[in-house]
Amino acid sequence: MSQQLAQMEVQYNFAKTTFERQQRLWDQKIGSEIEYLQAKATYEGQENAVNQMRSQLAKTSIRAPFSGIIDDIITEQGTVVGAGQSQIIRLVNLDKMFIEAEIPESYLNSITKGKTVEVYFPILGKTFSTKISQVSNYINPSNRTFKITINIPNKEKSIKPNLTAKIKINDYSSTEAILIPQSIISENALGEQYIFTATKTSNDDEAIAKKVFVKTGRTQGDFVEIIEGISNDDIIVKEGARNVKDGQYIAILNLEDNE
Repeated sequence: MSQQLAQMEVQYNFAKTTFERQQRLWDQKIGSEIEYLQAKATYEGQENAVNQMRSQLAKTSIRAPFSGIIDDIITEQGTVVGAGQSQIIRLVNLDKMFIEAEIPESYLNSITKGKTVEVYFPILGKTFSTKISQVSNYINPSNRTFKITINIPNKEKSIKPNLTAKIKINDYSSTEAILIPQSIISENALGEQYIFTATKTSNDDEAIAKKVFVKTGRTQGDFVEIIEGISNDDIIVKEGARNVKDGQYIAILNLEDNE
């Protein structure tokens, strides 16, 4: 291709010289217009051909889009490759790492750019606090998810490409939320959820169980948020909650303070 380009450049230079001389003659009203137009067309055609060949020749050089370290040579020297088709080398830059995650579409309104994220790498045993840098505007129709990107600091170069990470995104906050174990919540035939609270009697170690219907909200691990039904000062029955009946006398063995 370099030899072809050299030959075309010779033809291009000749066409350019011919056109410039023909143009000077034409400016002096010497010669025919058709000869001037032919020289101009030949010159412009050769110019376009040279530019196309130079563009093709530029594709034979491999240029990295970013600085990094060659981690693996995939194609050996002498192998025939195609531009945009063959993998040549693996180039790695550990300075700017990021995480891609697929989020269910139900979180579309609560997961936004700039949200705080806690990232945990099980293999490294390290936890980082960062923010969401990008949120996709496209919903994948096959699994109803959208992608987010999270930038990760990597000064120690310990984080590697394709490393598994666990992320926690704060999609909801409430300073007055009441959380109770999901295991103590029961449900009747109408689908109404209820728990049992304990009302103390005159005897400090004795109380009366009371069935209280509650409305639940979001979950966090094994705990669920109670939106309606109980207040922060209520005593709830935890041990043996499914065996208690409304109005039954129960013994208070232990009181746990949960925040």
